[in-house]
Amino acid sequence: MLLREVVEAADAVSRTASRKAKIGVLAEVLRRLTPEEVPSAVGLLLAKPRQGRLGVGWRTLAAERSHAPTATLGVLDVDAAFDRLAVATGSGSAARRQTELDALAGAATAGEWDFLSRVILGELRTGALEGVLLDAVALAADRPAASVRRAAMLSGDLGEAAAVALFDGPDALEDVGLVVGRAVLPMLAATASSAADAVAATGDSSVEYKLDGARIQVHRDGDEVRIFTRTLADVTHRLPEIVDTVRGLPVRSAIFDGETLALDEDGAPRAFQETMARFGSETATAVALRPWFFDLLHLDGRDLLDEPLHVRQAELQRVAGEWRVPAVRTADPVVAEETARAALAAGHEGVMVKGVDAAYQAGRRGKSWLKVKPVLTFDLVVLAVEEGSGRRSGLLSNLHLGAHDPDGAFGPPGGFVMVGKTFKGLTDRLLAWQTAHFPTIETSRSAHTVHVRPETVVEIAIDGVQRSTRYPGGVALRFARVKGYRPDKTPAEADTIDALRALLRG
Repeated sequence: MLLREVVEAADAVSRTASRKAKIGVLAEVLRRLTPEEVPSAVGLLLAKPRQGRLGVGWRTLAAERSHAPTATLGVLDVDAAFDRLAVATGSGSAARRQTELDALAGAATAGEWDFLSRVILGELRTGALEGVLLDAVALAADRPAASVRRAAMLSGDLGEAAAVALFDGPDALEDVGLVVGRAVLPMLAATASSAADAVAATGDSSVEYKLDGARIQVHRDGDEVRIFTRTLADVTHRLPEIVDTVRGLPVRSAIFDGETLALDEDGAPRAFQETMARFGSETATAVALRPWFFDLLHLDGRDLLDEPLHVRQAELQRVAGEWRVPAVRTADPVVAEETARAALAAGHEGVMVKGVDAAYQAGRRGKSWLKVKPVLTFDLVVLAVEEGSGRRSGLLSNLHLGAHDPDGAFGPPGGFVMVGKTFKGLTDRLLAWQTAHFPTIETSRSAHTVHVRPETVVEIAIDGVQRSTRYPGGVALRFARVKGYRPDKTPAEADTIDALRALLRG
């Protein structure tokens, strides 16, 4: 298949809000693929290349390059180029990546290169989320969506599951099983406004501390231990202390689901950024990571995925109780709220509320798992806004956000300090409004960014902040999303950089 056909499908998906229409477009593309093309095409449509991260940043991609006048590039041509980018490491790797990108850009049309650039950066934003594509696979293969979902979870790869569904026999999906040592797609959580509301929805529940760490999935088969991230990257070599911990447990084979984070001298959690710096390090440091397990998917030859949570947790307690996330089983909203307060007091994010009768399933599974954590809101000022892409082409989208600096600690007194960006939470109405509004207060313009007078106040919800060397105030927003503009407020009434810095632990 030509890459052009995938690009056209992605464009069609981005132009419609109808889930059914998205599924139909994607199913038609999937039916035209060969077995070898399926994993690569699925990765392109999800902006998750089959090879994982390619080590290419936006500055490299933004360089001026020539492009082909007509579309001749195939899906497998792109896959081969991505293979070469993925293995370009060590001395001279930057030059090899540059050469490979120049060749790929030269073989692609301008539209195809724009698509590939957004895929590499993970910023495709067509609305073709994994659940939509999963349903498209089921439609194209005429297989039950539940069977496709389970095969994707157990193989850890929707592209692989899609190839099985589309080209193997009618029972092939059911033959995909759990394999110790092969990563499993993780179960995720929806959101609840309070622990009491979550327990009211789930009934008899496990209310667990929600740790501000990194998700890990740990497989043990005899003395062999492998550790995977949320995105299923193998990071075993980075975490020798966790390997040693799991080797010491009284099991022969097991798959644990959990989190890891760093603790300070008093046993309290260190800042998220410190955990992630250690988690991402290729060499051991003085900061040790501790595992906290909350689920057990396999134990000594017995798959536990379909067992209710309370059974899985009982086995987890038996073999790894010392390393289990603090949890309380209750159906009482009052107890749930008390547990949530205790988690926050201990320095954690909040709580997870899980129905004790629920099986383990990949993706957001309705009310089975609910996360509860405080949402903070701040009034910030828009400093600039970036041109949109994909479905947002022709609109101004990504906001540059600044906090008030009345004392001039980080610039001129009364100025504003940039603390982050976001395009989350912008409705079609807000996108249309800001596209019309910001050019009226424009001060300058760069390649894709409109800089504006700092006078528009916007209310932003965040999950917290983290230390930053990128921004002069030393702080960056975490998971920022727009709640709405505040025309009733002046820039001088915006929240201060000191208020955000006060959220930094330690």
